[in-house]
This record gives sequence, C-alpha cells and structure tokens, in this order.
Amino acid sequence: MTYPENSPSRIARGGKALYGAPLGILMLEARFPRIPGDMGNGTTWPFPVLYRVVSGATPEKVVLKGAAGLLPDFIDAARELVRLGAEAITTNCGFLALFQKELAAAVGVPVATSSLMQVPWVQATLPPGKRVGLVTVSGSTLSPAHLEGAGVPLDTPLVGTENGKEFFRVLIKAEKDDMDIAQAERDVVEAGKALVAKHPDVGAIVLECTNMPPYAAALQAEVGLPVYDIYSMINWFHAGLRPRRFG
Repeated sequence: MTYPENSPSRIARGGKALYGAPLGILMLEARFPRIPGDMGNGTTWPFPVLYRVVSGATPEKVVLKGAAGLLPDFIDAARELVRLGAEAITTNCGFLALFQKELAAAVGVPVATSSLMQVPWVQATLPPGKRVGLVTVSGSTLSPAHLEGAGVPLDTPLVGTENGKEFFRVLIKAEKDDMDIAQAERDVVEAGKALVAKHPDVGAIVLECTNMPPYAAALQAEVGLPVYDIYSMINWFHAGLRPRRFG
C-alpha cells in the first residue's frame, strides 16, 4: 500500500520510556491530603503529568530549614523524570526557588521551580503606583535568597500563614494527616487580607505555596484583586510545550 505525498507520516518516533506527559513535577515527601487544585492531585491538571517524590524532602526540611543538603536528591529526581520522558520540570514547593539555577543547569530542559517566578510578569501588568504582594506558607523563612532565586524584588511585601489555625500546622508541622479545608481556606484568605490592609499599594497577589490554588478564588473574591498561583504559572509553562493547534 502507498500513501499520498501529503498524508501524515506513518513513522512513530521513540527514545523515551513514557509519552504524552511532557511536564515532570518534583514532589516533597508528605502525608497531608492533596485536594483538587493542589499541585499534587493529578485531577488538578487539564493535561497528563509525571510525578516523582524526592525521598527525605519533607515540607519542614524545605520550608523551615532551607532544603539543606537536598540539592543532589532533587537533581537526581529531575534527571530521572527527563529520562522517563519529561520535557520540562517544575516542583511542588515555592521555596525551591533556591535551586532554580542549579536544576536548570543540571537537567538540560526548561525548569520552573517556583510560583514566585511570576512576580516580574505580574508586576509588568500593573498601573503605576501598584505592586505585587505575596502570600506564603511561611513568611518568617521566605528569605532574600528565595526571592533572588525567582527574580523577585527584595522589598516585595509578603504575609505568611504561620498565625493560622490549620494550613501551616498541617502542611509544615505535620501535626496530623487530615485537614479542615474550610479552616485552611480561612487561613489563606486572612493572610491575603492582612497583606492588603498593611500594604494598600498591592495591586495583585501571587501565592507562593503550591497547596494554595484551591483557595485562590475565595481570596480573589474577598480582596477584589487578581490572584496568581502555581496553577496559573504551570498552565502557561505547559502551553509552550504543547501549543494549541488552531483550525
């Protein structure tokens, strides 16, 4: 049988172990529930993804202890995702902005470690006199090094969730495996309200924590400002890997 010259190619290209999921996600090792909207819930994404848990990389180590000693483990896990078929890498903790340059240099594919990388983009959309503010899981440990890793101005205002009743203690302190979703939402919303009250020049909010997207809509409705998170960033990131075909 022969095919017309303009027919689609009948040759399938190989070289990878897995196909159809170009985005690889490096996951922290944790036991709290990952509800729809959470980066670690597969139903969050409108496209397939590849996951790899980095053994020993607990939220407490990464968020409270600067991910000390964990860079080689993240590089190994990222390289494994690339070997499996990932064409780009991201992570499920905004604090891994610390490793942005090292991971990008080590794996040979595009890397987006942190939701914080959106800050310069969002700032460019705002009118004069307005700036981006951050809501983070841990304001006390989000350091200048984290901000510099993501290209965020060091004077960017931020508020953490440490004073909340549920979100911080379940995600970071691992005090229990279950989570009161309504209270977690209140913690995130209250942090955002405190940010805007303290800094009235905030014109948009970026959520650092990859577990916060389920609460972004509630925060946006409360403060009346644009809210960006890891979900908005990764949808943009993935769009470059698989651009939409029109007509």
